[in-house]
Amino acid sequence: MSEETYSALWPRGEKTVEIAPLAPRLDTLEGKTIAFMWDYLFRGDEIFPILEAELSAAYPNMNFVGYTTFGSTHGSREGQIIADLPDTLAEHKVDAIISGMGC
Repeated sequence: MSEETYSALWPRGEKTVEIAPLAPRLDTLEGKTIAFMWDYLFRGDEIFPILEAELSAAYPNMNFVGYTTFGSTHGSREGQIIADLPDTLAEHKVDAIISGMGC
């Protein structure tokens, strides 16, 4: 009996970016500024007000920066919005982001 050899290909491409360590977690949300970012595709306009109300109830001194401050993170301006993100976050003194994406 002869042994046959087969070649197999891994369906996933090669890694091109090294995994970066996660950002440190906030010790508390009290007094923090949270930004909402959205791709304008699925219900962010409904979900973010609910999140803001619930988080505000738990952390009364929390501040929010609405998704309209940034614009849609999907579409023709996506690249520029992401490129400007560090400056926009610094300008609004954002401590953390809640990013919504729809399909």
